[in-house]
Amino acid sequence: MNRECNKKPVLIVGSIGLDDIETPFGIVKGVLGGAACYSSTAASIFTDVRMIGVVGEDFPTEHIEFFNNRDIDTRGVARIPGETFRWSGYYEYDMNQAHTRSTDLNVLENFNPIIPDVFKDTEYIFLANIHPELQLAVLDQLTAPKFIVADTMNFWLDSCRDKVIEVFKRVNAVTINDAEARQLCNTPSLVKAGRQILELGPEMVVIKKGEHGAVMMTADNYFVAPSFPLEEVKDPTGAGDTFAGGMLGYIARIDDINENNLRKAVIYGSVLASYTVEDFSLNRLAVLEPGEVICRFAEMRRMTFVNE
Repeated sequence: MNRECNKKPVLIVGSIGLDDIETPFGIVKGVLGGAACYSSTAASIFTDVRMIGVVGEDFPTEHIEFFNNRDIDTRGVARIPGETFRWSGYYEYDMNQAHTRSTDLNVLENFNPIIPDVFKDTEYIFLANIHPELQLAVLDQLTAPKFIVADTMNFWLDSCRDKVIEVFKRVNAVTINDAEARQLCNTPSLVKAGRQILELGPEMVVIKKGEHGAVMMTADNYFVAPSFPLEEVKDPTGAGDTFAGGMLGYIARIDDINENNLRKAVIYGSVLASYTVEDFSLNRLAVLEPGEVICRFAEMRRMTFVNE
């Protein structure tokens, strides 16, 4: 994590919520969750973050204080009458599969992302998992984007596939999990799916494969990053958002987009995701030190290095 003098802020737009989660290792209720929360906290390891989202009157003020203490600018987070977005779900021993019990959009249902004027010139953008029409609305408000990453989910692919494709045509990179990539491209082959997504317009696609790591594809290269081997996984919620936030946060920190730095960014994203799953909610990320990230990154490099 060098070249700090070059670092640029990241703008992150997405859901902010409160989760009820059950895994074989415990149950938590009303804990901090949402794509914007995981990705912003991960990105803040590397650089300053500007967060856009909406919360209700019930959202605990200590969470806003937590963000502000991590150099996450919350001037773009609106607090409006109503209840905060809530998700309830559980995992069995296959921690790659989340089972939803309930999703209550609440204030997120009428979310209209307004980018403050002081944020509009941000160069590095993450459009976390929200309705693609809202992602498009954000794109229309930006004045100087340099590198935009977009995420999505199966629900949007089912309900508004054309809008998802419209977003992908306007961004530099796409993060998507393996099931969503197969669904979007109607193929069992992730290689073929990645190529089809690249043909839509982005220069880079990262296919997330949970405990099996991630694949980064560009027009000329194919890069595979493993996940960090863990003996215990308590809660995989938010791992994909952590991955994306960490990846983009590193890119914004060094402000130099080339093939080697993109590969490093994918590894850093995988490293941060490995910390997220070690505890419930954002508990592990909240106490994570940069030195720990550097050490685990070095261990990942050691595990994948082969002498000629």
